[in-house]
Amino acid sequence: MDKANFNRRNLLVGAAAAAVAMLPIQQAAAALQSDSDTITFRKKATPAWLLAFWKEIDDKTWGPGFDCFADDAEGNLGVGHWEGREAIRSNLRAFVDKQMTTRHEVVEYWDGGLLKVFRGYVTMKFDDPSRGTVKPTMTHFFYMDKADPSKVRAWFGSVGPTEF
Repeated sequence: MDKANFNRRNLLVGAAAAAVAMLPIQQAAAALQSDSDTITFRKKATPAWLLAFWKEIDDKTWGPGFDCFADDAEGNLGVGHWEGREAIRSNLRAFVDKQMTTRHEVVEYWDGGLLKVFRGYVTMKFDDPSRGTVKPTMTHFFYMDKADPSKVRAWFGSVGPTEF
């Protein structure tokens, strides 16, 4: 009986944490959403800006592929939250450069106007040979800037888990 109560408590705490974690996504969506509560998505070829962004990370060059972000863009990847294009660039660089080489693969890309969604895989080869190469799934949401729809205003991404 105690174990059942403990599990329920963990479930409730986990559900509450998940709800709190969703608040930034809901706030970004509300800020970028039009008067309509419906978005039509079209499956399209992956745009050059997205491929250039992943290429900068995969090649560890950290250059102009990040120009897809507005100067004051917000980036959220897993537990990371960064404000500003340069903070997004420098934090991703610090994370990747210190431990791995990556290869991003976009499987499908959906365009919903100011909201872009894609899923794919990232192959992560760790510098530490005792850690095996993993290929977790990725899902990312890119909210484009209303004033300049060629720039990402907010990015919410998830990768993994990398192991169970």
